[in-house]
Amino acid sequence: MHFDSLQGWLSWQETLHPLAIDLGLDRVESVYCSLNPDHNKPVTITVAGTNGKGSCVAYLESIYCQQGYRVGAYTSPHILRYNERIKINGQPVTDKMICEAFERIESVRGDISLSYFEFGTLAALDIFNRAALDIQILEVGLGGRLDAVNIVDADIAIVSSIGIDHVNWLGNNRESIGREKSGIFRGHKPAVIGEPDPPQSIIDCVGETQAKAFFIGKEFGYSQQELGWQWHCQGRSIVNLPFPALQGQHQYRNAASVLTAIDQLQNQLPVTINAIKQGLANTSLAGRFQLIEGDIAVLLDVGHNSEAVATLAEHLTSHYQHRKVHAIFSMMKDKDIAGVVETISPLIEDWYFVPLNNPRAVSEQAMRDIFLQTATLKVFFGFDGFADAFGAAKSRAQLGELLLVFGSFFLISECLSDFEQGRLSI
Repeated sequence: MHFDSLQGWLSWQETLHPLAIDLGLDRVESVYCSLNPDHNKPVTITVAGTNGKGSCVAYLESIYCQQGYRVGAYTSPHILRYNERIKINGQPVTDKMICEAFERIESVRGDISLSYFEFGTLAALDIFNRAALDIQILEVGLGGRLDAVNIVDADIAIVSSIGIDHVNWLGNNRESIGREKSGIFRGHKPAVIGEPDPPQSIIDCVGETQAKAFFIGKEFGYSQQELGWQWHCQGRSIVNLPFPALQGQHQYRNAASVLTAIDQLQNQLPVTINAIKQGLANTSLAGRFQLIEGDIAVLLDVGHNSEAVATLAEHLTSHYQHRKVHAIFSMMKDKDIAGVVETISPLIEDWYFVPLNNPRAVSEQAMRDIFLQTATLKVFFGFDGFADAFGAAKSRAQLGELLLVFGSFFLISECLSDFEQGRLSI
């Protein structure tokens, strides 16, 4: 199969495999071995977690680039353009590079069926293997043990957090989810656990794999100071670190986990304290507590599970407690929507539900049923799409109040796309 455009390839991939999510390594590993029979790979950090893994990847990418290394980063999903998933030195690779990688994958896969995500993962690995990288940073898409990125043996594994999400694939409790995410650990290799309350399954997996474990609050940690913060790990420390560029108290845990991983790679990839400080201060990540300033400011966040939204609620309380907050909201139907609404509703003045053109998105009727369970909430329905809902919220907001857009990557994508194209303004 051949296509002349990236969109042509992506549209075809969406129809190729019978399941959108099909966990398992046999098919994708078989194709990877044909693509890269010598299994050459750069130094690899693999990052899993319910929340925070995107932030960890962003810090790692920023710090190693600041040091001058050649860095590849693979993340998902994207917000505006597919190319965001595959970056070299902080820049998305070109359509041409991705299409050529898809051509190479197609030439060796034979009759093996691959999902959309598996095609993308193989493309990223293929591009990275050809790019003479010093290090590649791979974000797990879902879980860890059976996720496609786990075909590569990580030199360092990071698990940022454990919460309840993707229960249809990972299980409905922290023990089961912890077991899946710790599947990225490798024997005698460092495993950095940024979850402050790790389930027993992670501790068990450390023992089973004989990974070299670093638990936050035990082997490493951090302390906040008036003008910065300090990282420490087994007698080593870095003081007077700049506040993490990404907002939220949880970012100290993410940044401390990242510094622990970097510390464990110092013999292979030395990093100076100055590069660490500059990297932390200059990290950026779209859609995570992202603020668009204006007379009526807009705050964007991709939080879509109860733990992430609890963190968002803490951020609202500490930064916007005297402002009325108007929520423009939508989620995927397989999420704990009722739990999310319950978590953050005390801070929301009114809600504007956005219907998304996505088969996984929650329907308006289902959202009406959820909101009816809490009669005190003020909710507005009947919008044609994001711009319509945003306009209604903006028209009701007063000077100095806050428009909060949250709940789904797809929603944030529509918002940022509308701002980028000039269809919205504040």
